[in-house]
Amino acid sequence: MKLGHVLLATDFSFPAQRAEDYACFFAARRHARLTVLSVLEFAAGMDPAYPVNHQYLTERMREASVLLTELKQRIARRGISASTKIETGLPSEAIVAAALAEGADLIVLGTSGRSGLAHVLLGSTAERVISRAPCPVLAVRPVGGGRSAVPAEIMLKRILVPIDFFDCSLDAVEYAAQVAKDSGAAIKLLHVMEPVSYGLDFTLGDAASLARTRERLLRRLEELTAALVAAGISTTNLIRGGVPRDAILEESRQWASDLIVMGTHGRRGISHFFNGSVAEAVLRRADCPVLAIRSPKFHPDHRRLTPVPVQQSSDR
Repeated sequence: MKLGHVLLATDFSFPAQRAEDYACFFAARRHARLTVLSVLEFAAGMDPAYPVNHQYLTERMREASVLLTELKQRIARRGISASTKIETGLPSEAIVAAALAEGADLIVLGTSGRSGLAHVLLGSTAERVISRAPCPVLAVRPVGGGRSAVPAEIMLKRILVPIDFFDCSLDAVEYAAQVAKDSGAAIKLLHVMEPVSYGLDFTLGDAASLARTRERLLRRLEELTAALVAAGISTTNLIRGGVPRDAILEESRQWASDLIVMGTHGRRGISHFFNGSVAEAVLRRADCPVLAIRSPKFHPDHRRLTPVPVQQSSDR
């Protein structure tokens, strides 16, 4: 994967503090350039010159400048140099625009994992960014009950990669492999067989067909596993049944994953409303960070471990 520039989007909240730790971790490992972005939320169509709006933006700009200076100093104490910038507008749009303008290879941001009515009405900045970003997005939920004055140590030992063998999940395997090489982590490839509809008589033919499908999927998993092992990465695989989002979350918790890497097409609109997104469902409820791969970035000389994608998968 290509990782020369990391963009950390922060609102200085508790979730953002944890995201800061991960941004510094990846920037340090790859000696990447780090940019820290703060967005002053300001609705489109509002006049910034209007006295009340001008006062609001001036005060927010002053606060953000002080907090960014403090954050930059914290990052410097880790031995990492960072640049900072402040934008105004809708956070998700400003973050995506900054990633495009800066040529970011990875966006890191915190998420509170909001769900329920508030999520339906207001959406999530992290999910909006994932659906539009020009590069992979690492969404980090906070763990624990409060802030810490000491930067948290990042340990990546177990990386879970849900895979359906289509393009975005194969790209996710490529990213997971690179992260595993950098951190010495083990990978588990997970394929979820969704519930199937049987005839009322539950004929032997249906059972035999299901067994053949499982055997075929297992062979493909074994091929990918062998390729990763040959590259020096400790890798196992698993097929389990169930609803994809639930099976992924359950396996992640049982295996105590430190990171989930998964592909997503970031589908939007009415189709998204009815079908949802497995990646977003996992993002809201996962106990560990989720690296969403929608727009992968690889070096021109990157040599793939997985087959070159040729198909489009369903919304993940």
